[in-house]
Amino acid sequence: MSDTPFPPCSILLLSGGRGQRMGGRDKGLIEWQGRPLIAWLHERVRPLTDDLIISCNRNADRYCAWADQLVQDDSPDFPGPLAGIRAGLAAARHDHLLILPCDAPLLDRELLDALLNAAGERPVMLRQGDFWEPLFSVLPRSLLPRIERAWQAGERSPQRVLRQLDPVAVYCPPNDPRLANLNTPELLDATQAQH
Repeated sequence: MSDTPFPPCSILLLSGGRGQRMGGRDKGLIEWQGRPLIAWLHERVRPLTDDLIISCNRNADRYCAWADQLVQDDSPDFPGPLAGIRAGLAAARHDHLLILPCDAPLLDRELLDALLNAAGERPVMLRQGDFWEPLFSVLPRSLLPRIERAWQAGERSPQRVLRQLDPVAVYCPPNDPRLANLNTPELLDATQAQH
């Protein structure tokens, strides 16, 4: 299944957003370098898990080719990434869930290994300077009840929820190109030209 020394881990690729900055297009299915963005993430993480989950709220027939299971928000109004994280944690088959956005095709194995190596009882999040990156994180499934309570209390920010849970930081340099979110047409075009 895996060529890693890590304990088994589920992986969640977040692709359930509204795609506002992409004119409403489904970001994970937008082509970059001749393939949909989700295909690049699939290639990076497939060797790491036997439980690859994609959070998507549309185009399930297309996403199923890249996932072991699909989840969707329990609300129809695109309430944001925390909804996808909740659904992924509830569906995960392993004790830890690695969370990644669908629009970061430049992620490398070194960064994924750093996140997974830090996995334990607390959330793990990438950090650039003073800024936490909650969509690049590893969460123990045991935190689901606490995240659910925050959600029911009206919280919608993954960063605020995870920062209250005493996260472990995995540091990245500011403007690390591996974290480039290709979430606007301009960024997509610029990065396409560079690569």
